[in-house]
Amino acid sequence: MQPPHLLLFLFLPLFLPGMWADLDAEPQVFQLLQTSLFANVSSAEVSGMTFLGDVPIFALDPANWSINFYWLWAHQATSEGDAEKIKAQYKFFLRNMVRYVHKMAQQAQMDYPLVVQIRAGCVLYPNRTSWGFMDVGEDGRDLTAFKMELRHWEPLQQSRLAQLVSESLTSKKAITGLLEHLLLISCQSFILTLCRYGRSDLERQEAPGATVFARTPRPDQLLLVCRVTGFYPRPISVAWLRDGQEVPPGPALNTSTILPNADLTYQFRSILAVAPGDGHSYACRVSHRSLGTRSLLIPWENSSTAPTVSIAIAVLFLAAAASAGGLWWWKHRKGDEAIWETQEFCYLRTGCLSSNELPCHQLSMITSSPIP
Repeated sequence: MQPPHLLLFLFLPLFLPGMWADLDAEPQVFQLLQTSLFANVSSAEVSGMTFLGDVPIFALDPANWSINFYWLWAHQATSEGDAEKIKAQYKFFLRNMVRYVHKMAQQAQMDYPLVVQIRAGCVLYPNRTSWGFMDVGEDGRDLTAFKMELRHWEPLQQSRLAQLVSESLTSKKAITGLLEHLLLISCQSFILTLCRYGRSDLERQEAPGATVFARTPRPDQLLLVCRVTGFYPRPISVAWLRDGQEVPPGPALNTSTILPNADLTYQFRSILAVAPGDGHSYACRVSHRSLGTRSLLIPWENSSTAPTVSIAIAVLFLAAAASAGGLWWWKHRKGDEAIWETQEFCYLRTGCLSSNELPCHQLSMITSSPIP
């Protein structure tokens, strides 16, 4: 059995509050996501990541349990207060966690390999109240959760393992007291410290770019696609306008989830199904914090106008070609008439039988000389 890939954790914060629209107006979420693979009774591979909102703070290296920070300011913030003490003791916590899982697996007579997942952290609200959480899963299924207000663990599935683990953890009053302190006091303090050190990065804004294009899944349907990408923070508003009026939600309107890009920005798509050549005008409107009070408005040119434009261009081209051809023919005709008049003049004044008897430059000299 293979453990879930660590990068999958990047998508979990997207479904939580605290997405950094405003440090002073939005709930802020700090969380640890940890996955442990127990291949047999004597081994354990532990990896994890922490996030502040959707910003990665540090990762746990499964090879040696070392901490790798994503930002210099995150390393500085972790060197203050309770965070420094926790950092000094985290390997001790991990070793105890590994021993406890092996003990529970033996009591529940579970087969190896095992995958245990832990999600823990806190939410800090603008009024400085906070709420802590900790959930434990096994093989991708919810197992048990710590209920902060009741100070006990609640099983999340009807199984002997869930009941056994919940009762065991609830009975350990020292663990319950430690979790309350970590999730309510230390976690809140760490969020405020991270905000102080990393405000410039946490408040960054990237303006979105948007394009509109069409797809034709079948002859009687046209899908207008509005692709928006490169924006940060995550909250964004995208709407379709038909003849200047917003299209209400319905079966013709389909929107994707907001997905992360590799550069820590986001992308999003909105698709509107319309009838080809329906005669309406369409536009995609994008609103984002980085744009202020402005909005991006990307119109869609109805493809039914394309043949008309092409015909108009073709007519103009033919008219221009006809005009150029007429002008060339007129100049060529005038040139022939001038030569014929010159030849006739030479014959009358000089007695030349034809212009072939004299070179052209002599003919011009004759016509330019005075008449005797």
